[in-house]
Amino acid sequence: MKMKKAIVASVIACLLPAAVLAKDIQLGISMALFDDNFLTILRTAMQKEMDKNQVQGQMEDAKGDVAQQLQQVQNFIGQGVDAIIVNPVDTNAVKPIMDQASKAGIPLIFVNRRPQAELTDKMAYVGSDSELAGRLQMEALAKAINQKGNVAILMGDLANEATRDRTKGVEAVVAKYPQIKIVQKQTAKFMRNEAVDVVSNWMTAGDQIDAIASNNDEMAIGALMALGKSSKVLIAGVDGTPDALQQIKNGRMVATVFQDAKGQGEGAVQTAIKLVNGETVQKSVMIPYQLITKENYQQFVSRNQK
Repeated sequence: MKMKKAIVASVIACLLPAAVLAKDIQLGISMALFDDNFLTILRTAMQKEMDKNQVQGQMEDAKGDVAQQLQQVQNFIGQGVDAIIVNPVDTNAVKPIMDQASKAGIPLIFVNRRPQAELTDKMAYVGSDSELAGRLQMEALAKAINQKGNVAILMGDLANEATRDRTKGVEAVVAKYPQIKIVQKQTAKFMRNEAVDVVSNWMTAGDQIDAIASNNDEMAIGALMALGKSSKVLIAGVDGTPDALQQIKNGRMVATVFQDAKGQGEGAVQTAIKLVNGETVQKSVMIPYQLITKENYQQFVSRNQK
């Protein structure tokens, strides 16, 4: 009788959906930086998805340090987690992380920042097309300045693929318009305070700037702070954070590009669960971008909340 019960229990367990069995899964998550508005929203989305699926997880802050992030991954492996999710500090320095996970046979999911390396078995990327974000924001700015004027680009962390690809997208659009010229291009490392300093220096130098394309919303808001309320410079960002939506509502930002933190966070956790369960997943799980302007910002107010 005991044998029969054991067999029945085993069969039932096999028939249960992955979401039920997921409660036994342990995830290790290393974030590039906790002190970032968008990444905070992304963390919250992952935590909610783990709670929903009864997945256990440990979330660590790499504090922008490549070596610290690698150490966190090694610690996760030592703890015997079932899968690792990484929001990389440096998208060009992910090979050691990949080697460690591959050697341990642990699924590895990169989220939000695309690794600049070929993914192997049990690996995936969940994020969005950064070049498209740059194109969308610059098309909005080009329209706002009637396809003529001087543009400055606020770049993010130079070690990040999003910085390179979003900037590339902006430059591709500018190349289409002979009367638009890029007059400044400088990194502010995705940080609001850094952007205040950079844009203040541009103004002090007397540069004629008609529009600023910022690689993210935090730097766009920093630019607004530096320029002051009377400025005529038009600004667009990327992410669709609550702060940026407020600036669009107030008419101080022309546009931002909605980066779906909830979609990325949920996608990363779901992909991790699938890989742990031996399911086949796409190497790149792409979450669409959407342009936000004053005409449609209200549709996004309830999204990307912390």
